[in-house]
Amino acid sequence: MKVDPLKLVTMIISGGQTGADRAGLDFAIKHDIPHGGWVPKGRKTEYGTLDLKYQLQEMPTAEYAKRTEKNILDSDGTLIISHGLLTGGSALTRELAKKHKKFWIHIDMADLSLETAADRLISWIERNDIKVLNVAGPRGSKDPTIYQATIDLLEKTLISSFSKAQ
Repeated sequence: MKVDPLKLVTMIISGGQTGADRAGLDFAIKHDIPHGGWVPKGRKTEYGTLDLKYQLQEMPTAEYAKRTEKNILDSDGTLIISHGLLTGGSALTRELAKKHKKFWIHIDMADLSLETAADRLISWIERNDIKVLNVAGPRGSKDPTIYQATIDLLEKTLISSFSKAQ
């Protein structure tokens, strides 16, 4: 019998940015999974201030890179989801995870079916005993479809995969 992924992943964190980050938080809220993470000073996102319903802590600095690093350090592993090669903050996330020798996985939804991506993600979660999952990827303005792709991947990985196995 498969391990219930929600017994493994006990918290989802992110930096609160639009796109992949926000999808991770909204998924957690929808499924009553504890959530958190760090957000730049002023709860800064590309479209203004992050809503207080997201239980993130403010960094003492407005620098996105510092927030990214703190979320990597506070997690057991980082999921970086994209449609294509990693650029900008997503590429920085990968480099910081490598620098700190933290588990990370890049799921490129341009190259993988949802089923294959979910299988890879759940195997990675199980293999690395990921309890606190940091969700990262491009902001909404850089990839308008990343929010839904992230929701779909998390649903397929953490909800559907266990339901089918029972």
